[in-house]
Amino acid sequence: MQDEIKVWLEDIEKAIAEINEFLPQPRNFLEFEKDVKTRRAVERNIEIIGEAMSRILDLQPEIQISNSRKIVVPANQEKRKKWSYTKWWKR
Repeated sequence: MQDEIKVWLEDIEKAIAEINEFLPQPRNFLEFEKDVKTRRAVERNIEIIGEAMSRILDLQPEIQISNSRKIVVPANQEKRKKWSYTKWWKR
């Protein structure tokens, strides 16, 4: 595996860990929606995940990552502000 891909996978792992740290237990969507700082932090990490996934797939499209397009698309939509928290939260 190329070093770049390892770095991007580490970025994805770190972003997922940060999202889990930012979200309180039990998770409450209404509270999340009101908390601008947490929302922005989660948004940024979703962008990081999507960008890293996109770069991995651009470099080696033959890599099998389940649901990879479902990961990249929300991150790109977030950049355009068309993404829905409600859909994401219910996953």
